[in-house]
Amino acid sequence: MSARRYAVVSALILCAVALFLVLTPKRQFTGEAQGLRVADALRAHPDEGFARATEPRRFVFPEDHGPHPGFRTEWWYFTGNLATGDGRRFGYQLTFFRVALSPEPVQRTSRWGTDHIITAHFALTDVAGKRFHHAERYGREALGLAGAGGRPLRVWLDDWSAVETGNRPWRMHLTAREGEAEIDLTVSARRPEVLNGEGGLSRKGGEQGNASYYYSIPRLETAGTVTVAGRTYSVSGLSWLDREWSTSALGAAQSGWDWFALQLDDGRDIMFYLLRNRDGSSDPWSSGTLVAADGSYRHLSRDQVRIDVLDRWPSPATGIRYPSRWRFRIPAEGVDLEIVPRLADQELRTTVRYWEGAVSVQSRIPGGSAGSGYVELTGYGEGGLSAN
Repeated sequence: MSARRYAVVSALILCAVALFLVLTPKRQFTGEAQGLRVADALRAHPDEGFARATEPRRFVFPEDHGPHPGFRTEWWYFTGNLATGDGRRFGYQLTFFRVALSPEPVQRTSRWGTDHIITAHFALTDVAGKRFHHAERYGREALGLAGAGGRPLRVWLDDWSAVETGNRPWRMHLTAREGEAEIDLTVSARRPEVLNGEGGLSRKGGEQGNASYYYSIPRLETAGTVTVAGRTYSVSGLSWLDREWSTSALGAAQSGWDWFALQLDDGRDIMFYLLRNRDGSSDPWSSGTLVAADGSYRHLSRDQVRIDVLDRWPSPATGIRYPSRWRFRIPAEGVDLEIVPRLADQELRTTVRYWEGAVSVQSRIPGGSAGSGYVELTGYGEGGLSAN
């Protein structure tokens, strides 16, 4: 997902934060933010000198789990649906973004000097409690405040972190705490990496380099604890990792995207991002990936997927009307799903406002497979129209 994303989502946030972060050691938002326009943020940060995704490349793991500093933006995007033994449900998002301020290292006299900014989003959905907690942090990659390094992978910002703890299977330890919300989770890969697009090259438009390198690990077995309002719960479930790096932006006609990451009970996984144009149409560069239960996968083009918006939710905080229920079909694969948010208000009112949240998945075909997932909606409330 990139256009996170792309799904949150993602490069857009990085670019927006970088515009005003250079002079500030560290910022943190846990409530309302002014909000920046996605398109303006993307066009404001120059691309000259950065590497670009122009052709398929050879991926090498675990090395490619680590950072790619020659590209302008990059993210590690974890989302998941969790439950206690007695069925209390939670959703979470923990995302780290890296944005480069210059294509080459710059000699700086101050210890505060940096070539990279790290920003992070943390969200926790308490379904039974009908509460959505979210926070944003960002800081410079200096003095140990934040950073991203590989072999083993460690990405952190203050006490929020994603740390590699094993490679067979690949495992990460995720920790974040803000206010009444906290996660302490271990995620373990249940299947290999999935290369999205053309062997990992995910094109977002027809211009040379308007693309990203994009892979996912759609099945991460997850166990640990979630804490809300002073009470700690032991939880387990499934998480999803999206990894993307690029030097690109939305095209002039594009306004945002709707990203779907769905984990079905029959073992199949689906990722699809619907790029939206300002005139209300869906962009033909929209695409995704269908992963079979045995781990094999194939590309999904825009004309193979049908997405209908069945309901909308108006944010009482921002007035933005987001899609809030969908019919999702892949006719050639016999997939006909209804997707419903587990909580209507999962809007992140951060530097870039967007909706990202846990969803339930039901089959509209008798005997079909149900499941769970995450949906991300960006570019709404900025003059961009939704596309069904």
